[in-house]
Parts: sequence; C-alpha cells; structure tokens
Amino acid sequence: MRLRVNGRDWEVDAPPMARLLDVLRVQCELPGTKEGCGEGECGACTVLVDGEPVCSCLVPVAHADGAEVTTIEGLGGDHRLQRAFAEHGAAQCGICTPGMIMAALALPSSPSLDDVRVALAGNICRCTGYHAIYRAILRA
Repeated sequence: MRLRVNGRDWEVDAPPMARLLDVLRVQCELPGTKEGCGEGECGACTVLVDGEPVCSCLVPVAHADGAEVTTIEGLGGDHRLQRAFAEHGAAQCGICTPGMIMAALALPSSPSLDDVRVALAGNICRCTGYHAIYRAILRA
C-alpha cells in the first residue's frame, strides 16, 4: 500500500484493515499522533486525510491508500497554531494537543468562536478546559 504522509511517499506493509493510527506511529515512525480512546470519541488521533480531519483510530489504512495524510509532524514545529497554543497556555499534558491543532487546521480563516467550537466538538481535553484552546485558535 502506498501512502503520502507529510509530503513523503511511504510503502507500508499492513493489512488493509489496520488502523491508520498504528501505521503512522509504528511504520512511519510518527509518534505525534496520539491514541486517546481508540474508539473515535476523543479526537486525540486526528490527522488530515486529503485536507479533512479524521480520527485515525477509526480509519483503515486502505482508505488512505493514495491519499495525502498530514500529521502534526508535517507542520514542522513552528506553525502559527503550534505557537499560539504555547503562547496562550492551551496545552498542558499534551495528549489532546496534536488532535486539536489538526482539527483546527480545517477551519476557515478568521473563524468565529462558534466555528471553533463546532470544529473541535469531537476533541476532548481533560486538563485545560477549552477557553485557552479557543483563545489560541482565534488568535492564530
């Protein structure tokens, strides 16, 4: 199976129903995508597949065959959202942070607070509450 992850082509040897999350973390050696619940409930494993946010714990790798996958590592560590999360105290333990940032990438430019709330409705944070996260995204 062929994946394009963060602009790099990968040949992966995995069963078609293997979770995209596991292939990214193990075969592609990209541990930034976190597993929270493993059931699509928390959003910690959110990545972009062809620009759309998905819970990678629910996506069979076969569905990403030939698609463009973007993980948190693909942002290079200096993306405006990453800087805003750091500047506004939007991350504490860090488990949810990659998924929050990846979900926020799908927002339109200059989103409203309601836009942000809807975009992050599938992402759970147990540490910060959501005010700092919303503020970071709106300021980015």
